[in-house]
Amino acid sequence: MIEERLKAVWKELPEQVRLVAVSKFHPAEQILEAYEAGQRRFGENHAQELAAKAEVLPKDIEWHFIGHLQTNKVKQVVPHAHMIHSVDSLRLLCEIDKQARRFDRHINCLLQLHVAQEETKFGFTPDEMLQMLDEGTWRTLDHVQLCGIMCMATNTDDVQQIRQEFQLARRTFDLAKQRYFADDDRFCERSMGMSDDYPIAIDEGATLVRIGTKIFGERTVKV
Repeated sequence: MIEERLKAVWKELPEQVRLVAVSKFHPAEQILEAYEAGQRRFGENHAQELAAKAEVLPKDIEWHFIGHLQTNKVKQVVPHAHMIHSVDSLRLLCEIDKQARRFDRHINCLLQLHVAQEETKFGFTPDEMLQMLDEGTWRTLDHVQLCGIMCMATNTDDVQQIRQEFQLARRTFDLAKQRYFADDDRFCERSMGMSDDYPIAIDEGATLVRIGTKIFGERTVKV
C-alpha cells in the first residue's frame, strides 16, 4: 500500500521537485517499507522521535527535521539531520552551529517564513528574515549552510489565499537570493507544500514538498 501511494506521488512531481516523506508518528516498520520502495528522504517533527528512528533505520536515510525546534533539543537533532527546515530565529541558527561544531558536522538549514494567516505557526515575517540577513551575524557561522526557505500556508479551502501565501514566500526567497546569495548556488531550496496543497506549491516554485498523510495514511502511532 505504501509503495503504491509513493509511486502515485512520485508520478505527480516534476523533475526539479523532491519529496520529503513525512514520517512523524509512524513506526519504523512503515518507514522501512517506504525505504525499500526507493524513498530515501524522510521528515520528522520531534527531536526524540528522530533520534530514536535514526538509530534503528538504514544509515543512508536523509533525515529532514521539519517541526518547531527548541534550542535545548538541537543537540538531539544535529547528529542525524541532513537538513533543518524550521530555523525561525537567529538564536536557533547560532545554537545549531554550536552543536554542529561539537559533533563535527555541517548542517543545511532553511529559514522558516511565517506567511500564513494563523498565529499558531512559527517563523520570520518576510521583513524580519531580510532584516536578520542584513544584520549579517549568520555570515560568521561556519557549521551551518543557509539553503533557502520553508513555509506553511494557512489551513483553508481558499485556494487563492494559499497561492498568494506561496507567492509571498517565493518573492521573499527571490529577494534574499538577489541581495545576499547571488553567488551561492547552495541557496536554492523552497520547501513549500504538504499533502493538501502541494500542487499549488509546485506551481509557485517549490523544490521540496513535505507529504505524509497521502503516503502513510492517518497517524496512529505516537513515539
